[in-house]
This record gives sequence, structure tokens and C-alpha cells, in this order.
Amino acid sequence: MSERIRATYQIETAYPLLEAAESMAGEQSSGTFVDVPGESEELRERHAGRVEDIVELDVTDEPTLSGTTPPDDEPAREYTRAEVTLSFPVENIGVDLPNLRTMVAGNLFELRHLSGIRLKDLELPASYASEFPAPQFGIEGTRELVDVYDRPIIGTIVKPSVGLSPDDTADLVDDLVDAGLDFIKDDELIANPPYSRVEERVEAVMGAIHRHKDRTGKEVMYACNITGDVETMLELHDVVKDAGGNCVMVSINDVGISGLLALRKEADVPIHAHRNGWGALSRHPLLGFDYAAFQKFWRLAGVDHMHVNGLRNKFCESDASVIRSARICQTPIASEDDVVMPVFSSGQWAGQAPETYEALGNADLMYLAGGGILGHPDGPEAGVKHLKQGWEAAMAGVPLEEYAEDHEELRRAIDHYGPVGSGR
Repeated sequence: MSERIRATYQIETAYPLLEAAESMAGEQSSGTFVDVPGESEELRERHAGRVEDIVELDVTDEPTLSGTTPPDDEPAREYTRAEVTLSFPVENIGVDLPNLRTMVAGNLFELRHLSGIRLKDLELPASYASEFPAPQFGIEGTRELVDVYDRPIIGTIVKPSVGLSPDDTADLVDDLVDAGLDFIKDDELIANPPYSRVEERVEAVMGAIHRHKDRTGKEVMYACNITGDVETMLELHDVVKDAGGNCVMVSINDVGISGLLALRKEADVPIHAHRNGWGALSRHPLLGFDYAAFQKFWRLAGVDHMHVNGLRNKFCESDASVIRSARICQTPIASEDDVVMPVFSSGQWAGQAPETYEALGNADLMYLAGGGILGHPDGPEAGVKHLKQGWEAAMAGVPLEEYAEDHEELRRAIDHYGPVGSGR
């Protein structure tokens, strides 16, 4: 019998749960709204989706989402919420990521049976998942490139996000690399605009990075944003590579799975995945995706780093969700080769380091700070030092205030950004 892919959903429905679940399984496989001659018993046995499990959760007297049609067009008295697990034959799609997403997250979001639906997770046979490209560098390869093994990779984002010329950007990067950073990335809002073409920007920025390496021996990674159509991305990847670049960044929700697969096929440097737009897919608890499901598509397609937000960030995501997302990035799908480096960012300074380390249980992450570095009262170098000191303290189990007694940059940061345990 063919191997099967399992997809778990949270749903809300006015219909009997089994009927709603069967409508989902049929819609995403061999069924339609009426019987058709070609849907033989033999075909169903080989290709039909199957309801594997239903766990009832609770009920509500109002539908969460509009557009649902209650049974017999009569007003529904209650809507039941449940966790539903379906399975689909691998044979229905083969080794095909775009169509995997179509199968598990396609038209079922429009089913009139459902007043809420969210894809929670995917379980893929290891033999199937291992057929996809997966990360080329991941955690270990990224650490090797920047020669950082015993702490998080400390980085920042070029700010202001837009408006800087290539030379302006390079001047800023010159200051940032001298401050002691491991990693610098473009903002998601700048890719290849007329005033800062990638060819000119990466040449200028990598010039600053290479001069720094000549002086110090330190390799700093620069994630140059090459988001665009497929042809443009591939051309810009080569531009970055020819300039001696060591990372490219893409906005994954905008380039799509097929675009990312094309880039991964040609990429010779790590792919830094920015998830901007994620809130539209996740913010409502009964619509869209959990990160557990979302990130698997992109990891299988070959990204090396994935954003997960940060503790006490400026957005709406809870700390528990951030840590859960980071752990998922570090959890194998098919093997240790497909884990990726979680990227913590948004309102970060040393004050969140102890909780981040305690909750995650390791330091295999990027820790990006904008204001936490550039806003330090003693300048960017002190900003970088205070972050490294904060992580030294966290990994040694020493309270930040105690560690700050002998580390001036951390003490000044606590006075400026603190108290410890707060966000900026």
C-alpha cells in the first residue's frame, strides 16, 4: 500500500464532525459534491483521502468565520470545534512541494461545512521527505562560514530600511563590522530598487566586509535581499556570488515554493528566509497555518535560516509561540540534515537572552538586534558587546545584573533598555 501523508487541522463546524471531516478528505482527493462515474471503488481505495482521527474540543454558539452554510440551511444552534487528522496517499502527488501544499491546504479553506479551519501540522514519511532538496548549509554550515560555535550568531538589520544608497549602506556596514557583528541583513523592504541596485549594493557592502576580513581575519555574513521573479532572483544570486557574497535573503511568501526551489537548485550560498506576511496566514486561531506546518514546506524546499520573532517582540506573537517555532526549526523532519537555524529578532537586547536560552535549551540561533545595537548609549560596538555579554551570562547561568557588575557595556544597556525581563 502507498505511503501516506498525515495532516492535522483544527476545525469548527455546524455539521456532524465525521461528515465535515469526510468532506475535507474528499475535496482534497478523489471526491466531489456528487458521485461521478469514474470514481470507482478501486480508485477510491488507491487515491481517496482518509479520516484518521477526530478529537472533539468544545462548542460555540456563533460561527467564527463568515460564509458557512449550516445543514439544511437552517440556523445552527451550535458549532463544534475539533482536531481532525486526515491522510492522503503520497502517490496522489509524488515528490512535488507545490502540489503537496495544494493537497493539504487548498480548497478546503473554502468549504461551506467549515466556519473555522487551520492546518496545524504535517507528518511526512521520512523516505518521502528525504527526496526534497532540504537546507544546503543549515545550522552547522552557517556556523562554519562565520566561525562561531559557542554562542548565538549575533547580527543586525540595515536601518533605515529604505532610502540608503549603496555607498551609504556600505558606510554603515563598515561601522557595523568593526563593532564585532557576525551577521548583517538587508531589510525585507529593500531588494533591487532603482536607487540601490543589488549589483551596486553588494559590491559596496562586500568591499567593506572583505576589508574587515583582511584586517581581522573575521568573516561577516551579509544576507543580501534578492527577492523578485524567478529569473531575476537567479541572476541576482550570481551577482552576489561574483561579488564574493556569502548569503542571499528572500521573502518566501512572495517568491513562493516554486521560486524558492529554483533558487535552491542554483544557490551556492545560504538562503535566509524572511517570513513577512506570516501574520496574514496565522493571526486568527481558526484560520490559516500553525508554524509547525508552515515551516516544513520552506525547509524541504531548501532554506537555511528561518525567522521566528523574539521574546517580548513588537508584534502580536506570544513568547510561547516564538519558542515553539524555534524548537520546530531545530527538529528534524526526515534527518538531522534538514534542521535550520531559527532567527530571533524584533525588539531584542540582552535582557531577553537568559529566558531565550533557558526556554530553547541551546544557543543554535541567530540573535538579531537593531535598536539593541544601534541604540546603545555608547554606540554600536558597545551594543554588540553587551549582547555577547548577555549571552555569556545566560549560558553560564549568571544573572545579568550580577554579570553587569564587571561588564560596563551590559551595565549601561540595563540602565538604558532595562530593567532585565523587559522589552524595549
